[in-house]
Amino acid sequence: QPGDQEDLSGRPFVGPAGRILNFALEKAHIDREQVYVTNAVKHFKFEPRGKRRLQKKPNMEEIRACRPWLEAEIQVVQPKIIVCLGATAVRAVIGSKARVMKDHGEILESRLGRTAVPTLHPSAILRADDDDRAEAMAMLIGDLAIVREHLDA
Repeated sequence: QPGDQEDLSGRPFVGPAGRILNFALEKAHIDREQVYVTNAVKHFKFEPRGKRRLQKKPNMEEIRACRPWLEAEIQVVQPKIIVCLGATAVRAVIGSKARVMKDHGEILESRLGRTAVPTLHPSAILRADDDDRAEAMAMLIGDLAIVREHLDA
Protein backbone atom coordinates (compact mmCIF):
# COMPACT_ATOMS: atom_id res chain seq x y z
CA GLN A 1 0.00 0.00 0.00
CA PRO A 2 1.17 3.55 -0.43
CA GLY A 3 3.11 5.17 2.39
CA ASP A 4 2.56 8.69 3.65
CA GLN A 5 4.68 10.44 1.01
CA GLU A 6 3.28 8.23 -1.74
CA ASP A 7 -0.27 9.01 -0.63
CA LEU A 8 0.45 12.73 -0.66
CA SER A 9 2.16 12.67 -4.08
CA GLY A 10 -0.12 10.11 -5.72
CA ARG A 11 2.88 8.11 -6.96
CA PRO A 12 4.28 4.79 -5.64
CA PHE A 13 7.73 4.45 -4.04
CA VAL A 14 8.78 8.09 -4.02
CA GLY A 15 9.68 8.34 -0.32
CA PRO A 16 12.48 6.74 1.70
CA ALA A 17 11.45 3.20 0.68
CA GLY A 18 11.53 4.32 -2.94
CA ARG A 19 15.12 5.49 -2.55
CA ILE A 20 16.03 2.06 -1.13
CA LEU A 21 14.25 0.38 -4.06
CA ASN A 22 16.06 2.57 -6.58
CA PHE A 23 19.43 1.74 -5.00
CA ALA A 24 18.68 -2.00 -4.99
CA LEU A 25 17.50 -1.94 -8.62
CA GLU A 26 20.67 -0.13 -9.64
CA LYS A 27 22.88 -2.64 -7.79
CA ALA A 28 20.98 -5.52 -9.45
CA HIS A 29 21.47 -3.86 -12.88
CA ILE A 30 17.77 -3.30 -13.49
CA ASP A 31 16.82 -0.03 -15.18
CA ARG A 32 14.14 1.70 -13.07
CA GLU A 33 12.72 3.21 -16.25
CA GLN A 34 11.94 -0.34 -17.48
CA VAL A 35 10.03 -1.25 -14.30
CA TYR A 36 6.33 -0.69 -13.69
CA VAL A 37 5.81 0.01 -9.99
CA THR A 38 2.42 -0.15 -8.33
CA ASN A 39 0.76 -1.06 -5.06
CA ALA A 40 -1.36 -4.14 -4.46
CA VAL A 41 -3.52 -2.08 -2.09
CA LYS A 42 -4.37 1.32 -3.49
CA HIS A 43 -5.32 3.28 -0.38
CA PHE A 44 -3.21 4.54 2.50
CA LYS A 45 -4.45 3.04 5.76
CA PHE A 46 -3.02 4.93 8.70
CA GLU A 47 -3.32 5.84 12.34
CA PRO A 48 -2.80 9.51 13.24
CA ARG A 49 -0.05 10.19 15.80
CA GLY A 50 0.18 13.90 16.38
CA LYS A 51 1.20 15.45 13.07
CA ARG A 52 2.37 12.08 11.68
CA ARG A 53 0.35 9.41 9.91
CA LEU A 54 1.59 5.94 10.81
CA GLN A 55 0.90 3.25 8.24
CA LYS A 56 -1.32 0.33 9.27
CA LYS A 57 -1.16 -3.10 7.64
CA PRO A 58 -4.05 -3.83 5.26
CA ASN A 59 -6.24 -6.85 5.92
CA MET A 60 -7.36 -9.52 3.43
CA GLU A 61 -10.66 -7.77 2.79
CA GLU A 62 -8.79 -4.61 1.72
CA ILE A 63 -6.38 -6.65 -0.42
CA ARG A 64 -9.34 -8.37 -2.15
CA ALA A 65 -11.16 -5.07 -2.64
CA CYS A 66 -8.17 -3.65 -4.56
CA ARG A 67 -7.59 -6.78 -6.63
CA PRO A 68 -9.61 -5.66 -9.71
CA TRP A 69 -7.33 -2.64 -10.12
CA LEU A 70 -4.20 -4.76 -9.76
CA GLU A 71 -5.54 -7.31 -12.25
CA ALA A 72 -6.37 -4.51 -14.71
CA GLU A 73 -2.86 -3.06 -14.41
CA ILE A 74 -1.29 -6.47 -15.02
CA GLN A 75 -3.56 -7.00 -18.03
CA VAL A 76 -2.42 -3.70 -19.55
CA VAL A 77 1.28 -3.87 -18.63
CA GLN A 78 1.76 -7.62 -19.35
CA PRO A 79 4.82 -7.95 -17.08
CA LYS A 80 7.32 -10.74 -17.72
CA ILE A 81 7.63 -11.25 -13.97
CA ILE A 82 6.08 -9.71 -10.86
CA VAL A 83 8.32 -8.80 -7.93
CA CYS A 84 6.32 -8.84 -4.71
CA LEU A 85 7.81 -6.36 -2.26
CA GLY A 86 6.69 -7.50 1.17
CA ALA A 87 3.96 -9.61 2.72
CA THR A 88 0.97 -7.64 1.44
CA ALA A 89 2.11 -7.94 -2.18
CA VAL A 90 2.93 -11.64 -1.67
CA ARG A 91 -0.55 -12.29 -0.27
CA ALA A 92 -2.21 -10.35 -3.11
CA VAL A 93 -0.21 -11.87 -5.97
CA ILE A 94 0.92 -15.34 -4.88
CA GLY A 95 -1.39 -16.24 -2.00
CA SER A 96 -1.41 -16.70 1.73
CA LYS A 97 0.75 -19.86 1.73
CA ALA A 98 3.84 -18.03 0.42
CA ARG A 99 6.12 -16.28 2.92
CA VAL A 100 8.62 -13.52 2.24
CA MET A 101 11.48 -14.90 4.34
CA LYS A 102 10.92 -18.57 3.46
CA ASP A 103 10.31 -18.08 -0.27
CA HIS A 104 12.31 -14.95 -1.08
CA GLY A 105 14.17 -15.14 -4.36
CA GLU A 106 12.14 -18.14 -5.56
CA ILE A 107 10.36 -17.92 -8.89
CA LEU A 108 6.79 -18.98 -8.16
CA GLU A 109 3.51 -19.09 -10.03
CA SER A 110 1.11 -16.32 -9.12
CA ARG A 111 -2.66 -16.24 -8.89
CA LEU A 112 -2.53 -13.73 -11.72
CA GLY A 113 -1.12 -16.03 -14.40
CA ARG A 114 2.42 -14.66 -14.20
CA THR A 115 5.58 -15.79 -12.48
CA ALA A 116 6.36 -13.88 -9.31
CA VAL A 117 9.25 -13.48 -6.88
CA PRO A 118 8.69 -12.62 -3.22
CA THR A 119 11.22 -10.38 -1.51
CA LEU A 120 11.58 -7.87 1.28
CA HIS A 121 9.77 -4.57 1.16
CA PRO A 122 12.29 -1.72 1.11
CA SER A 123 10.66 -0.26 4.23
CA ALA A 124 11.74 -3.40 6.12
CA ILE A 125 15.32 -2.34 5.43
CA LEU A 126 14.58 1.12 6.79
CA ARG A 127 13.16 -0.42 9.98
CA ALA A 128 15.96 -2.98 10.43
CA ASP A 129 18.48 -2.66 13.24
CA ASP A 130 21.90 -1.38 12.21
CA ASP A 131 23.28 -4.91 12.59
CA ASP A 132 20.65 -6.39 10.26
CA ARG A 133 20.34 -3.61 7.67
CA ALA A 134 23.25 -4.68 5.45
CA GLU A 135 22.03 -8.29 5.40
CA ALA A 136 18.49 -7.20 4.51
CA MET A 137 19.78 -4.95 1.72
CA ALA A 138 21.92 -7.79 0.37
CA MET A 139 18.84 -10.04 0.38
CA LEU A 140 16.79 -7.52 -1.62
CA ILE A 141 19.60 -6.93 -4.12
CA GLY A 142 20.21 -10.69 -4.43
CA ASP A 143 16.53 -11.38 -5.07
CA LEU A 144 16.43 -8.63 -7.71
CA ALA A 145 19.55 -10.11 -9.32
CA ILE A 146 17.66 -13.42 -9.60
CA VAL A 147 14.88 -11.52 -11.36
CA ARG A 148 17.45 -9.94 -13.71
CA GLU A 149 18.86 -13.40 -14.55
CA HIS A 150 15.35 -14.71 -15.20
CA LEU A 151 14.66 -11.81 -17.56
CA ASP A 152 17.97 -12.34 -19.39
CA ALA A 153 17.34 -16.07 -19.88
